[in-house]
Amino acid sequence: MRHDIRTEIDIEAPPEAVWPHLVGFTAYAEWNPFITVARGSAEPGQKLSLRMEPQGGRRVTLHPRVTVASAPAVLEWLGHLGVPGLFDGRHRFELVAIGAGTHLVQREEFRGLLVRPLRRSLDGGTRQGLEAMNTALRRRVREAHRAA
Repeated sequence: MRHDIRTEIDIEAPPEAVWPHLVGFTAYAEWNPFITVARGSAEPGQKLSLRMEPQGGRRVTLHPRVTVASAPAVLEWLGHLGVPGLFDGRHRFELVAIGAGTHLVQREEFRGLLVRPLRRSLDGGTRQGLEAMNTALRRRVREAHRAA
């Protein structure tokens, strides 16, 4: 079973200005309403520790491994709930330059046996969390860009 979520937002700053906020994991607690605690390094092969708090859902800490970190364009990680194949999530951020700004695409590809029973919460709290994260990232970048 597979299920995909895709969210998008335009940010009024170039990808080079967005990237540091995306990979500055220790600062997530200051601005990110969905991934409220993040530790690790945005380097391929590195393991992250991410606490996610979806609206109306249960808080969960995952330990995905970074699979792609190509500044300032793509950040991706792959995580598993329990054993691989039970519930796997490949999370990908794509930063595309548009004029003087950035078009951010955030995707999550879920696979595994638990996808079907969890689909409602994925389309609810998880999607809302990703959209809230997009909005908060745009606000964070806008404030930092103005201050510079």
